[in-house]
Amino acid sequence: MSELAAMILRMTASSALYVLVTAVLWRAFGDRRHSMKIRILVGVIFGLCSVASTHLGTNYIEMVLNVRDLGPLAAGLFFDPVSGVIAGLIGGIERLIAGTYFGIGSFTRIACSVSTCLAGFLSSLLYLLLFKGKRAPVVHAFIIGAVMEDFHMYAILITHRERLQQAYFVVRTIAFPMIIFSGLGLAACSLVIMWLSGELHWDKFFYSMKNEQTPIARRFQRWLLLVTLLVFMINYCISNQIQGRIGYQSARASLNSLVTYYYMFFDDLNDDPDMAERLMGYIAFDSDAYYVLFDSDRNILSSSRMFEEGTDDRKLTEEEYALFREHLDKDVYEASPDYLEGQEMLCRTKTLGNGKMLTVWHGFDSFYQQRDYEMYETTLSDILVFSFLYLIITILVKYLVVGNLKAVNRSLGKIINGDLNETVSVRGSSEFVSLSEDINRTVTALKGYIDASEKRMEQELHLAATIQESSLPRTFEFPRDDFEIYALMEPARFVGGDFYDYFFIDSDKLVLVIADVSGKGIPAALFMMRCKTAIENLARVGNSPEILLQEVNRILCEGNDAEMFVTAWIGILDLTSGTMQCANAGHEYPLLMRDGGSYTLIRDSHSLVLGALEEVQIKEYELHLNPGDRLFVYTDGVPEAVNEKNEQYGTDRLVSKLNVMRHASEQELLHAVREDIREFVGSAEQFDDITMIGFTYKGE
Repeated sequence: MSELAAMILRMTASSALYVLVTAVLWRAFGDRRHSMKIRILVGVIFGLCSVASTHLGTNYIEMVLNVRDLGPLAAGLFFDPVSGVIAGLIGGIERLIAGTYFGIGSFTRIACSVSTCLAGFLSSLLYLLLFKGKRAPVVHAFIIGAVMEDFHMYAILITHRERLQQAYFVVRTIAFPMIIFSGLGLAACSLVIMWLSGELHWDKFFYSMKNEQTPIARRFQRWLLLVTLLVFMINYCISNQIQGRIGYQSARASLNSLVTYYYMFFDDLNDDPDMAERLMGYIAFDSDAYYVLFDSDRNILSSSRMFEEGTDDRKLTEEEYALFREHLDKDVYEASPDYLEGQEMLCRTKTLGNGKMLTVWHGFDSFYQQRDYEMYETTLSDILVFSFLYLIITILVKYLVVGNLKAVNRSLGKIINGDLNETVSVRGSSEFVSLSEDINRTVTALKGYIDASEKRMEQELHLAATIQESSLPRTFEFPRDDFEIYALMEPARFVGGDFYDYFFIDSDKLVLVIADVSGKGIPAALFMMRCKTAIENLARVGNSPEILLQEVNRILCEGNDAEMFVTAWIGILDLTSGTMQCANAGHEYPLLMRDGGSYTLIRDSHSLVLGALEEVQIKEYELHLNPGDRLFVYTDGVPEAVNEKNEQYGTDRLVSKLNVMRHASEQELLHAVREDIREFVGSAEQFDDITMIGFTYKGE
């Protein structure tokens, strides 16, 4: 197995251990608020994980790699700020002690300890300011982990200015794997927490929401990240080109200086080889500079390579000779001699006064090495600057824009739910001040329109109530003494669906009707008028209660698109004999009091309500009233009246009240029942119509 593959496997295993610890702690504690002891415990566990990473690092190219910063990052981002700070301090202080007193990574001890401590504080701040106590998303977790390791690498460079070459070697070796594995490890922790929390849905994980479904903060973060990366890449490319050009120009300038320097000696040597031998020992060539001296026939006379230690052959190989001979006619050219292991060289040839030709070449590495130092440092610092700006802009947008928008939406939500007294007061900027004032002016105008509409509707409802009242009989005194009757109807709203009626179909036959329409308000009132008219018209032609209600049901079923229905009780009384023909279509049981007795329920046969089905069988029954007998019929609004404790008035309470007042007149009796219901209900709202008829048969 190659060294690279082994490093990848070991780093993957180290990151997986952090993911496992995160999963176990999340299952144990989750995102619930815990006591300080549990917060400290979580911090200590992650801090010990960082300590273990320091001592169990991965060896790679004479360096030790680890993911120590994952401990405080995971503790602070996913659990609690206190846990993050504790884990960072434990891991950072232990790293400083291990490097100072035990020689473990002593070269990078300052940078590593500062980075680990800062990871704990940074994750805690992000938990409080950016994520507001929520779990860090996967993408954000990867960026945070990678940027934290980027700071780690940058800290190594800036803390070793006096040993920059060694620091550069360290960073160049460990930067990429540590940045990638720290980012991936933290992202994996976030992914596992999503899975354990039930928030991970693979079918939607890579699904991009439509614009109208995406929060503005998320869209802004995406575009800001894209623009930031684009600017960073452009800046990197431009800087790389500039630094490369500077290195090339420095190489050419150095080459020109060397050519001029060597020319002053070789041009005066003529053909004195002893003089050349003495000068070769005197002239110092740096390790990256070489020369070759050709005679007029382009044969090699001497070369700086001939004076290297251990070199006995005073001639270049044919390939090397061909390389230089091929470019002698060029002023400046680039070459890569094989004996220099492919190192790129910048070459220049100059003709001496005696016909000889001098070729000097210089390697690029010494000039580009400084460029590489600066590019690494610039790149790392740019990542930190762009990340800091990204974080600051995101937080500012969240507080200055998103926060104000949420405040406006909260007020709008109250207004939409009916609280027109809510005032929008967001003063974060002139735009939000203007928006708040516009919304408040709109609400004020809307309140005016609503008030005007309510007044107009109230007038119309009063008129409808007046019309409904006028349709009900209001005369309770007749020029005869064989019966007494009284009725009242009190709708839950301005108009209701209950109605009562009584009328003569001949001189000795009195019809009593009480009904309750499903629903409330105007629709119920209209359906009530339709039902009342049908009952009265069919009763006047002499139909029995059975036939009458069947025909009414057929009429109501026609065109009943609203699917409304009505319960009804009808009684046709022969005042001469006291015989009453009755029928009940799903209505309340009537109450009968025999002369000298008490009120009791008549559990008559019920039929199906009217208007529900076209074919309904109505069961008719007969009552015989003796002089002094009393009858009480009512709608369900009486027994089902509810008080503040959600208790119903009930039939038993109604019967008791009727028996207490059984010696009173019908008018007194009905008003006493109504007052008793009102006292029982108290401040609770009346939700159903209340209708009652009291009747006393006196006979001839």
